[in-house]
Formats: sequence, structure tokens, C-alpha cells
Amino acid sequence: MIFLKRQDIRACILRVGGTNCDEETLLAFLDLGVKAEVIHMNYLLRGKRRLSDYHILVFPGGFSYGDHVRAGAIWGKKLVTKLSEDLKRFVEEDKAVLGICNGFQVLIESGLLPGFDAFSGKVDAVLATNMSACYECRWVFLKTKRSVCKLLKYLEAGMLLKVPIGHGEGRFLTSDDVLKKLIDQGQVVFRYAKPDGSEAGGVYPYNPNGAVLDIAGICNPKGNVLGLMPHPERAYFGWQLPDWTSRGCVQEYGDGRLILESIVKYVEESF
Repeated sequence: MIFLKRQDIRACILRVGGTNCDEETLLAFLDLGVKAEVIHMNYLLRGKRRLSDYHILVFPGGFSYGDHVRAGAIWGKKLVTKLSEDLKRFVEEDKAVLGICNGFQVLIESGLLPGFDAFSGKVDAVLATNMSACYECRWVFLKTKRSVCKLLKYLEAGMLLKVPIGHGEGRFLTSDDVLKKLIDQGQVVFRYAKPDGSEAGGVYPYNPNGAVLDIAGICNPKGNVLGLMPHPERAYFGWQLPDWTSRGCVQEYGDGRLILESIVKYVEESF
């Protein structure tokens, strides 16, 4: 079997007005050796770029369209009305889709996540205002769960990762039926945890927003669309970590790299 060479992998980091984490995300993917570029959504709409030319599609963090109405709502609905067919083909071809923070909110609002009936316009979950009613900006611990997520198949279940968050609307909520389906189908990918690796149990600040069952990230049933509230691109390099000075040295990479590298490895060995 001939695998796709890493330097031939193409990543599209999509942005619109209000996106502000695209450059950090770009830097991380470039460090992983892939051909990554930041593209405004208008380039796709006007035919200046084709989604089909990419292997990875990233919706980065920020405040798309000012988060008017609610976080991610406008961009999510614009995706469904303007790029539905291209996105459907991209997902059906098992290519990788990643939504980080506002990008996760966009995937929820578009229906790509949880993805039971993607591209129908139906929204099965919400990322609501934090229980604290405040913008939460802090480092949290994530526990990887055994899931169907192909993008994270290179991470062991039960790993404890330290990654920062920065959001005002990150409280994952859904109906009991949808929640049961997510669990039964193995679509819960990350849960907030305490520093010792035990469950956060909804306790603040370990669960920073009050998300049901401490859910921090989920994937679609196919396992190739992933959304999470924490920012792996902000925990990619060692110098981004909050305690590097107390250790007296800078480690090369942080835990965020493990997440992004797993996505690249998936693409590398799947195409």
C-alpha cells in the first residue's frame, strides 16, 4: 500500500470575519509538515479555491460574524446553504474535518455534528452560555474516551491531556435521546477531567462551562468530523505552556500536538 506523503497533504483552514485563531492553527499544521493555508470562505464561494483539492478542513476559533444570534450560528447556516454539496462530498470521501471552539460551535449549528442527519439543517445539540455566565479562559484537563473517531485513532483511550479553553458559550447540551445515542455509538471523544485524571463530575472549574457529562468534544458517526471546545493549537509548542518557566526549560511540544498530529497521521495513511 502506498501512503500519501505528508508534504502532499493539503489542509484548508477556513476563516470569515471574526475568526482570530487561524494563524496559530496554520503554524501548527505547517510544523507538522503539511501544505496548509488560510482561506477566506469567499474564495470557495467564488471558485478561487476548490474544497475537493484538500484533505483536511479546519474551522478555527474566534467569533465568526461577531457571534451574533449565538456563537457559530450564522457561519453554520451559511455552510448549509452555500457549501452543502461540497461539504457532503468531502465528508463522504472520509476526509478530515476539525472544528475548534468557535469551529465546534459552527459544526453543531450546521448539523455536521452530531451528524445523525447531516446536511438536513436539523440541529441536535447546542453549545450554550457557560454556567458561570462569564468568558472562561483557563487551562483544563481532557480525558480521551474510547470512540469511533478515526481522526484520533493514534491516541490511546484514557490519556490525560492539558489544553487551554477560551469561550463564553461552550456548555454542551442535548436531549436525553441524543445523549444516549452519542454514548451508545461511541461519539463522545473528550471529557473534562480533574488533574489526577478522575471525572470532573460537573464540578467547576474542572468542568469550566457546565457541559452535560463533562463533554468537551464529539465526532460524527463516521468518525471523520471532530469538534472540541479546547484549543490544541494553543498547547502545541512547549513555549505556549503556562508552567515552562517553573521547570527551568522549555519542552519542544505540548499535548495539543498529539491531537493535531493524529489527524495528520490518519490522512497520511488513508489516502
